[in-house]
Amino acid sequence: MNFYQEDKSTRLSKLSLPLKVKKTTVLNSFLRLLKYLKNYKLNVALNILFNLLYVVFSTLSIALLWPFLKILFNQSERVTQAPVFAWTKDAIAASLQYKLSYFIQENGQMQALTMVCFAVIGVFFLKNLFKYLAVMMMASVRTGVVRDVRKQLYDKIMVLPLSYFSEKRKGDIIARMTADVQEIQWSILNAMEAVFREPLMIIVSLGLMLFLSVKLTLFVFVLLIVTGILIGSIGKTLKKKAAWAQELLGGLLSIMDETLGGLRIIKSFNAHRQQTARFDAENDEYRDVMTRILWRRDLSSPLSEFLGVTVFVVLLWFGARIVFSEGMEAAAFMVFLGIFYQVINPAKAFSSAYYNIQKGVAASERVEQILDAPISIKSPANAKSITDFKGKIEFQKVSFSYEEQAVLQAIDLAIPKGKIIALVGPSGGGKSTLVDLLPRFYDIQQGAILVDGVNIKEYNLEQLRGLMGIVSQEPVLFNDTIYNNIVFGSKDISQQQVEEAAKVANAHEFIMQSENGYQTRIGDRGDKLSGGQKQRITIARAILKNPPILILDEATSALDSASEKLVQDALIKVMQNRTSIVIAHRLSTIQHADEIVVMQEGKIIERGLHKELMSKEGAYSQLVKLQSF
Repeated sequence: MNFYQEDKSTRLSKLSLPLKVKKTTVLNSFLRLLKYLKNYKLNVALNILFNLLYVVFSTLSIALLWPFLKILFNQSERVTQAPVFAWTKDAIAASLQYKLSYFIQENGQMQALTMVCFAVIGVFFLKNLFKYLAVMMMASVRTGVVRDVRKQLYDKIMVLPLSYFSEKRKGDIIARMTADVQEIQWSILNAMEAVFREPLMIIVSLGLMLFLSVKLTLFVFVLLIVTGILIGSIGKTLKKKAAWAQELLGGLLSIMDETLGGLRIIKSFNAHRQQTARFDAENDEYRDVMTRILWRRDLSSPLSEFLGVTVFVVLLWFGARIVFSEGMEAAAFMVFLGIFYQVINPAKAFSSAYYNIQKGVAASERVEQILDAPISIKSPANAKSITDFKGKIEFQKVSFSYEEQAVLQAIDLAIPKGKIIALVGPSGGGKSTLVDLLPRFYDIQQGAILVDGVNIKEYNLEQLRGLMGIVSQEPVLFNDTIYNNIVFGSKDISQQQVEEAAKVANAHEFIMQSENGYQTRIGDRGDKLSGGQKQRITIARAILKNPPILILDEATSALDSASEKLVQDALIKVMQNRTSIVIAHRLSTIQHADEIVVMQEGKIIERGLHKELMSKEGAYSQLVKLQSF
C-alpha cells in the first residue's frame, strides 16, 4: 500500500510513533524558558519598570475622568477648608475636592476643565510612551532567547550519538530547530509580555475598583471567574492539536528533504506523480489540522470581547441599581465603569496569551525532547589523554546490535601500527559497523576495543577521533569553497600545505582549472564536481589532517575506471607509513594488504594474505572468482 493511499489515522499513527510528546504543564515549560532570561536581566528589569509605569499612568488616565465629569456636570462641591489627610477613600476624595475647589475659585470652571484636559492628554502620552519602551525592551529579549534556544539545539545535535539520528527523521529534526523554535517565539515569548504586564494592570485596576466600591468589585470578580472558566475550557485541546500539527510539519519537511535529495531518481522513474500525491496527502492533512487550530485560537479574542461586553452590561445594570438605591455618585460609577472596561482588554490579552501559550508549549516540548536526550557517548570524567598511536588496535570479543538486531558477534582482531588491514565480504556483513566503533560513533554492548592497551572509552573522545582520518564511499562535502572543504577541521594551515595535500590526492590539477581555483564554491554537497573529484577532495582533507590511523570505507566503489585509477593512486600514497583499515568490494585493490579479513553475518570467517586465502578456496576465493567472471 502506498503511503498516500493510506487512511488518515494510519498515516498519523506512523508519524506519531517516534514523536510522542511528554505531558508537561504550561508552568514547567514556561519556567524552563525563563532560565534563558538571566542573560537579559537589564532588559527584563527595564521592561518590568516600564510596564509598571504604564499601568500607573493607564490607571491614572481613567481616574482623571472623575474631576473632569464632576466639573462637566457641575457636581463639584466647593470645599473651603483643607481637610485632614488620611489614607482612606473619603479623606483622599475630600483632599482632591479641596484642591479642585480652590483652583475653580481662582481660575473658573472653564480653566479647571482645560487643565484637566491637558492633564489627561499628558497622562495618555506617558502611558503609551512607557508601553512602547516596555515592548522595545522585550523585543531584544524575545529574539535573544530564540537565538539561545536554537544555538543550544545545534550544540546538542553536535554531541548526540549517531544512533539518535538513525531513529529520527532528518526533516523532523529540522522542523524542531526552525518551525518549533519560531513557534516558541511567536506563541510563548510574545505572550510573556502579556503575562508580565496584564496581571499588573488587572491588580491595580481591581485595587482602584475596590477603593471606589467593594460591593461592585466583588460582583465583577465573580463574573470574571465564570468567564475565565468558560474560556479555559474551550482551549483545553489546543495544545494536543498543536503537537499534532508540528508532527505533520516534520513529516512534510522529511518528504521535501527526500525529494530534493532524490530528484534524479524521481525523474528517471517518472515517479513525480506518486511523490506529489504523497506530499499532497501530508500537506492537506497539515492544512486541515492548522485550520482547526486557527479556528479555536482566533475564537479567543471575539469570545472574550463578547463575554466582556456581556459582563459590562450586567455590571451597568447592577451598578445603576446601586446608584439609584444607595446614593453612589454618578461620576464615581462612570469612573468605575471606565476602570472595569480597562480591565477587559488586559483580560482579553491574557486569554489570547493563554491560547498562544498552549500552542507554544507543544512546540517547546518537542524542542526539549532534543535538549533532554541523553548523551550516551562522551569523554569520561577523568579522561586519559592520547596524542599519538604507538602500538596496536585490538578488538576483543566485540559484539554490537542495532536495537534487537545483532550486527557483530564476538569479533577478535588485532591491527598493529603501520599495517594495512582489509575488510571484505558480502553486504550486511558488519564491515562498516566495525570501523564505526573505533572512533566511537557507536558504543559496543559486549567486549572491548583497545588502542595502545587502553579501552577507547577511557580516552578523551576528541583526541581519540583526532587520531583518525576517514574517507567514506559517499564523499561528504559542504556548500563552501574547495579550500575550506580541504582545511575542514584543521587549524593553522597554510596555502602551501593545502596545495601539497591536493597534489598527493591527485586533485591539484583539476582545482587549478576550475573557475576560481581553490576559492571555487562547489555547491550543495559538492554537486558541481564529478564523483572522482569529490572523492579526491575528501582524500586531500584526510591527507592534510595527517592522521596516524586511516579508515577507507569503500572509497572507490562508486567511481568509473579512470577516476578509480586516480583515486587509487592517491590512496596508495596516503596509506604509506600509516595504519590503514580498508573496506573494499573491489578485491583487486586490496591484494597487497598485510592481512585480509573476510566477514559474513557479523563474524570473521577467514583471514590471511591474498595468496593464502586463494589457496584455501573458501569464501574469499569465491568472491575473487565472482569478480573476475
